[in-house]
Amino acid sequence: MLAVLAPGQGAQKPGMLSPWLDLPGAESFFRWAGAIADADLLTLGTTGDAEAIRDTAVTQPLVVAMSLFVARELGGLPGPVAHTPHAGRDVVIAGHSVGELTAAALAGVLSVEAAIALTAVRGRAMAAACDRTPTGMSAVLGGEPDEVLAVLERHGLTPANMNGAGQIVAAGSLDGLAALKADPPAKARVMPLSVAGAFHTSYMASAREELEGLVGGLSPADPSRLLLSNADGAAVDSGAEALSRLVSQVTSPVRFDACLDTMRELGVTAVVELPPAGALTGLAKREWKGADIELLSLSSPADLDRARELIDTERGRAEAQHLLDWRVVVAPARGTVSPAEVAEGTHLPAGTPLGCIRSRREQVDVSAGYAGVLAEWLVHEGDLVDAGDPIARLYPEVNA
Repeated sequence: MLAVLAPGQGAQKPGMLSPWLDLPGAESFFRWAGAIADADLLTLGTTGDAEAIRDTAVTQPLVVAMSLFVARELGGLPGPVAHTPHAGRDVVIAGHSVGELTAAALAGVLSVEAAIALTAVRGRAMAAACDRTPTGMSAVLGGEPDEVLAVLERHGLTPANMNGAGQIVAAGSLDGLAALKADPPAKARVMPLSVAGAFHTSYMASAREELEGLVGGLSPADPSRLLLSNADGAAVDSGAEALSRLVSQVTSPVRFDACLDTMRELGVTAVVELPPAGALTGLAKREWKGADIELLSLSSPADLDRARELIDTERGRAEAQHLLDWRVVVAPARGTVSPAEVAEGTHLPAGTPLGCIRSRREQVDVSAGYAGVLAEWLVHEGDLVDAGDPIARLYPEVNA
C-alpha cells in the first residue's frame, strides 16, 4: 500500500514554487489558484521572503495549492474514483493540519477549487484570531511523553500537535511558552516556532465559528480513497464527517502520531510526501525506524518519475490482489466491532448490512459493497479493530 502525505503550514520555504514553473500549465495553475484564494500565490511562492510566506492568511492556500498541483502532475492520483469495494485501497492519504484540506481533495471529498477556497478562508480567519491575543507555539523534542504533557499542563499550555517520533508541539500564551523554555522537561529541548499564534487550541475559536458558518454551502462527496483523520488516525468514510472534522480540527490537537500508527498497521510499503516536502517523511523515518518502507520527499520535478513508479507498483499489486477468488471486507474506522447475525455460506446482495464499528464518539455501519457469498467471519462480537483491519471474507459473484 502507498501512503500519500500532504504537509501543512511550516513546511513552506522561500522560492519553493520556482523549480516547478517549467512544468506545463504551472504558472497558469498558480494564477488561477491565487484568484480563488484572493492572494498572489505565484509571486509569494517565487520571490516572497521568509517573512512574507509566514503570514498565515496566505501561507495556508500557498501550501495547499502547491501540493495539489504536484499531485496532479503525478497523474491519476487526485480527483474522485469509482466507489467500488477496492477502489482506492491501494492508496491511503493523510494530511497534517491544513494539509488535511489537500488530502480531502485527493480523496474526492472536495473539489480542488473548494479546497483552495476553504483553505483561504481558514487562513484569514486563523490570522485574525492570532491578532486578537498574542500567542505562539514551541516544539518539544525528546523527553518522556507523560512528563512532557505534565509540564505543558503546569505551564497552562496545550499539546497542539502530537507528531510522533518524540515530537510534541506546545501552544498557548507567550508567558507560558517562555516558562517552558526556561524550565523544559527532562531530556527534552524546546524550540520556539516561527508561527503567528496558538493553532489547534481554543484561541482559534473565532476561526472555527467562521468556518462552521461557511461549510453548510458545500456538498462533500464520500471519500473514494482511504482517508485518515488527524483527530484520531482513523479512516473517515463519509464526506460530511470529513468536513466536520476539518472544521473541528482548527481548535483540536493534530494527532499525526495516530495517523503514522494507522499507516503502519495497514501495511504501508511506500510513502510519497507532496511538496513542500520533507517534514512528514522525516517524522515517519524516525517513528518507523528500521521498517522496510520507502520514503520519498518530492523536492523537485526530478523526483516525479520515481513517485510515478511507486504509484504504478502499488496499483499493479492491488489489481493483482483483486483478481483473487475472494475479497476481504475491512473496518472503515477504529472501534469495537459488532458483526451482523449472518451465517457463513449465506448469499449476500450488494449493500447487505454486515454490522457496525462503535467508538466513544460514533457508530459506523459496515455493509457488503458487492454481491457474493459470506465465506468466513474474521472477527467476533466485541473485538477491537483498527481502520483497514479485515472483518469478513466474501466470494464475489462473477462480474459482481
